[in-house]
Amino acid sequence: MKIKKLMTALLATFLVMHGGLQGQVSKKENPQMEKRIQKLISKMTLKEKTGLLHGNSKFFVSGVSRLGIPEWSLSDGPHGVRAEINRHDWGYSNWTTDSATYFPTGTAFAAAWNPELARRRGEVLGEEARFRKKDVLLGPGVNIIRSPLGGRNFEYMSEDPYLNARLAVPYIQGLQSRDVAASVKHYLANNQETNRTTVDVLMSERALREIYLPAFKAAVEEGGSYTIMNAYNKFRGDWCSENTYINRTLLRDEMGFKGVTMTDWGGAHSTVKAALAGLDLEMGTMVDDYNQWYFANPLIEAVKSGAVPESIVDEKVANVLRVMIQTNVLDPKKRFNKASMNTPEHQQAAYQSAVESIVLLKNENNLLPLDVNKINSIAVLGDNATRLHANGGLSSEIKALYEITPLQGIQNKLGDRIKINYAQGYEKLSTFVEGSNNGQNPGNFKGGGELDKAVLKEAVETARKSDIAIIYAGLNHDYDTESSDKQGYALPYGQVQLIQEVCKVNPRTIVVIIAGSPVDMAAIDICAPAVVWGWFNGMEAGNAITDVLTGKETPTGKMPFSVPVSLDQSPAHAYNNFPGQDLVVRYDEDILVGYRWFDTKKLPVVYPFGYGLSYTSFEFGQMNTDKTEYTVNDSIEVSFTLKNTGLRKGAEVAQLYVSDPVCSVMRPAKELKAFEKVFLNPGETKEVILKVPVGSFAFWSEAENKFVVEPGEFILSLATSAQDIKQTLRIQVK
Repeated sequence: MKIKKLMTALLATFLVMHGGLQGQVSKKENPQMEKRIQKLISKMTLKEKTGLLHGNSKFFVSGVSRLGIPEWSLSDGPHGVRAEINRHDWGYSNWTTDSATYFPTGTAFAAAWNPELARRRGEVLGEEARFRKKDVLLGPGVNIIRSPLGGRNFEYMSEDPYLNARLAVPYIQGLQSRDVAASVKHYLANNQETNRTTVDVLMSERALREIYLPAFKAAVEEGGSYTIMNAYNKFRGDWCSENTYINRTLLRDEMGFKGVTMTDWGGAHSTVKAALAGLDLEMGTMVDDYNQWYFANPLIEAVKSGAVPESIVDEKVANVLRVMIQTNVLDPKKRFNKASMNTPEHQQAAYQSAVESIVLLKNENNLLPLDVNKINSIAVLGDNATRLHANGGLSSEIKALYEITPLQGIQNKLGDRIKINYAQGYEKLSTFVEGSNNGQNPGNFKGGGELDKAVLKEAVETARKSDIAIIYAGLNHDYDTESSDKQGYALPYGQVQLIQEVCKVNPRTIVVIIAGSPVDMAAIDICAPAVVWGWFNGMEAGNAITDVLTGKETPTGKMPFSVPVSLDQSPAHAYNNFPGQDLVVRYDEDILVGYRWFDTKKLPVVYPFGYGLSYTSFEFGQMNTDKTEYTVNDSIEVSFTLKNTGLRKGAEVAQLYVSDPVCSVMRPAKELKAFEKVFLNPGETKEVILKVPVGSFAFWSEAENKFVVEPGEFILSLATSAQDIKQTLRIQVK
């Protein structure tokens, strides 16, 4: 009992320190609401009840009109509300009012390292979802980036569970403040697309608790997410949609989740097992008789036969009604009524998100920012200079009101005074084939990776005659996409050769990588004097990257993942455990994911987690803690000053890592436990205080089946990346 009280106190402390009260309040029993729910259920027939538990079309769920329960409307949309889909097929409805604000995708979102931007993103998405009369928006995606080849890496956030959690919580709170339910996905361990509907994921309980579960846990306990979407894959033998351990033991019993657990589209496999395991809502892709879905007539028959108690059905209906009430679906007069679409404020939010995500990786001889007063001509090279990305990636595709390409951005801002010379540079030689997630080649390729000689020659000559060359390289949504993983780590289409040849003739060459996941950067980092990571950066991408290159904006982004020197150094691939064998994937790297692996194994990387340069410089003052000894119930206050010692305004992301040098179990070299993005004018100094609960130092003890903080010495490292440690302090935990 004492241990239970202690853990409860620790959780309360953690929630207070991390702004988690909102999520907890939402889970308190509301007698009036529960009484209303039970009254509605008592008036329903079994047919009406099950009608609330499965789709009646692609993105709608039946209501009960005689009881004032409207149809429920869902939409894809982690970085923009998806265009309207036909009710019974995947064709678009060709509306003229469904063009949305297109935000930077998941990894770009994480690269900003800014929880305030996350909240604003959620608010805008909620306002646009309400304008479109959507009740549930499917996102955010919070899965861990385990392999550089993961097809949906671009939709997710980072390789670090703490960073994912700290961004997911305000995103969810912002979205749900507009009376739109979030649907955190994909629960659980959707870290690959290859065989995603059949692969069985096996991992230790420690890896689950320390790496793959925390962002979902924070989304529920702190963000108060109203819905959760099960992943397609199996977890320890059972499909996620019918997995009692993750849906009842973890989600309901431990996290106290009282919302709706839904399938991904077509992710149901049974009636009785799924119903008993805790699934609430079945959504699907097949065009057939909706009454024959697992949670339709078969569920009615299961109740009649006694295989499923009607109380289980009532529990699911209550979960649906609870979310409807919390988002005022049943009380439209109380509902958020300032719905809007594509306002200037929304577009500004997209622009700011894009600017803050851009990462400066290399800048020899201060080539950047460009002094446009001393430049007569710029060569703009690369297929990504003109390619639109909003309409790619399958379920995350957006019908954007507009999308500024890099070429358009530089023409709009500099074309009246600088000659812009464009050459394609390389050709898109792939054609994506949807649905090929069975481990086979995801695309039809018209040729190999070699460049067309004429296309290459044109690009080289264009670069030779220009003062500056900017190559927009990287990937597109043939590679970063739902439905298939990438087949290799190298940049496609012969882009490395293009970059090498251009750098030979123009020493003032800038490479901008547009991609949502790690790619092989070793050769590029060697030959290119300036490298910038520009992401799939939303509708304002072209304006944002131009403003950063020209110095109107200072880059403030930090890498949300490590960029390995080679694929076989990445942990999943070092163990030959991606994408698995015989439809089983074993996470033998355990807790050593991303920088935890590279740091602990002392492996070099091209760019480390958390890394990013600036056009200005910063100086950290002396790092201090409020005490030198702590108990497990305490919270540490780490204080220091941060000064902008350069000539431009900018921002530094102060990162705090914790190490446990002597422990009874293996631990990573260090782990991120706090961060803050600090904006400073030239010469300005601010005091920064990072608060870290000692309880967050815990590891999952498989022997004791709980989180444990062992007494002893811990090392606190103040850093600007996982490899750039500015100061360290040692503290004692009693």
